[in-house]
Amino acid sequence: MLLASKHQYLLSWLLTKIFRKLVSKPLLAGYQLRLGTARERAILVKFMELTYQELFPEQNDFSHLARTVKQYFSRETPLWWVTVADRHVSRKGSTVTNSLPVGCLWMGNSVDQVNGDRYGYIFLLYVMPAHRRQGIGSALMQHAEAWARARGDRQLGLQVFQSNQVALNLYQRLGFRTQSLWMIKPLQRKY
Repeated sequence: MLLASKHQYLLSWLLTKIFRKLVSKPLLAGYQLRLGTARERAILVKFMELTYQELFPEQNDFSHLARTVKQYFSRETPLWWVTVADRHVSRKGSTVTNSLPVGCLWMGNSVDQVNGDRYGYIFLLYVMPAHRRQGIGSALMQHAEAWARARGDRQLGLQVFQSNQVALNLYQRLGFRTQSLWMIKPLQRKY
């Protein structure tokens, strides 16, 4: 088991290196895609908060999302940022971007409980409202699919809230279908 885990880690590391080279080109006209780093954990938490604040504006506290990121963000769960392609070349000849992220894609791994296959799982896809309806979400989904295919995955999964109709429409248009329903029953405290 330890050998399989080590092999999986090395494969994930190699794929991350390959994808670093693939993301050096523009995502779409005017936008750049770059691989995130562990130092950007706080920005990832902020993007998760933005996502949930949009969907649940009545809720004020999303501090638990920092624990989620701490638990799941690792080398095996890559993060990509979309930035406005405001680029210039530094004195040393390297290309630098000065813009803040306007979107992100955070990927992970899951296991199909029916057949046992590992598959790529989308933890988060978010695009800032001012940059929506320009194809960024679709381009990020294509990137997610390419990442999963490069690893040999045979499927790609995600969860989406029923109230997020715009996202549901995008995912259905891209070929995603409902496989199961996530059901919740609130439990009242007994005093």
